[in-house]
Amino acid sequence: MSKVIYEKRGKIAYVTLNDPENMNAIDLEMHEQLWETWRDFDQDDAMELAIVTGAGDEAFCAGANLKTHFPKWIREADAMLPRKKIADGLGGITRGLHRIYKPIIGAINGWALAGGLENALACDIRIASEKAKFGSFEVRRGFHHGDGGIVRLVNICGAGIAMEMQLTGEALDAQRALQCNMVSRVVPHENLMEEAEKMAAKILRNDTWAIRSAKETVLNVIGRPLDDQLAYEAFTGYSGAANPPVTALLDNFYEKADKGRVGKNKTDL
Repeated sequence: MSKVIYEKRGKIAYVTLNDPENMNAIDLEMHEQLWETWRDFDQDDAMELAIVTGAGDEAFCAGANLKTHFPKWIREADAMLPRKKIADGLGGITRGLHRIYKPIIGAINGWALAGGLENALACDIRIASEKAKFGSFEVRRGFHHGDGGIVRLVNICGAGIAMEMQLTGEALDAQRALQCNMVSRVVPHENLMEEAEKMAAKILRNDTWAIRSAKETVLNVIGRPLDDQLAYEAFTGYSGAANPPVTALLDNFYEKADKGRVGKNKTDL
């Protein structure tokens, strides 16, 4: 049985972490399969968006499976381990394949712990089941996130929430995660994938190039001085307007011939 279920339906890739007996914790085998999956998703021109979730009802992902990672990280570790892990991350999208510019939606169906939280935060949009919980328990065991957890907590939720989670080692439930901007919405558990697909439909009705450029721009302006942010946004935003497909879309808008988004000419999903 594969520990990653990878399905392609239309323009959407469905990625399921598939080890529910171990709360979908990422062992070395799953880690390698996730790398293969995300690399294929990035390179397959027919795929425009991914939805990632966990198998079962208990967990999205409980982090690294220490049965396989502990010997490699601790007992067999040497001074070169951190340098090797910089290009490797955990599960691909936390670091190493974090520059995929296609949108990734996280359907968080249960616990997102440790490296599981890091994988959830590496998604572009997170929709949470009412059963979802988010935790950083590593400080209880003498260490902390090393695969983007602290960085993304600061970027997504701000330093205050990052401090609270990292210093207390306490979990957030779905409603608290919504309040601090960690997730976009909280939905009934049984409706989670349906709501994720509704979000996907809203994204896919837009121009593919614009979506990818927008994601690239967001990633590249984080942490830069304001003047650099403004200059980079202007460069990516205005450079696209000269592309022939974009020009045609803008002409339709200018001539009021496009379908629009709201009011009398609402665009259907």
